[in-house]
Amino acid sequence: MTKNQRIALVFGGFITAVAAAFYPIFFYPLAHNKEYRDVQKINRTAVNQADVQPVGVKIWSDPFKPSDK
Repeated sequence: MTKNQRIALVFGGFITAVAAAFYPIFFYPLAHNKEYRDVQKINRTAVNQADVQPVGVKIWSDPFKPSDK
């Protein structure tokens, strides 16, 4: 194996490892949007947004309600 092939193999392995790490973090939830939205509705039912926001910060909008725009 030449030096260039070894470098390409190491670099390709690194790219593959990064892609494998990003799949469950970013791409799977992006592809299964409705499933994650339903889970978040259940998880956020008992949360009062005013209690968890830092003082002086505007309360964030509910991502599951349509915007008023």
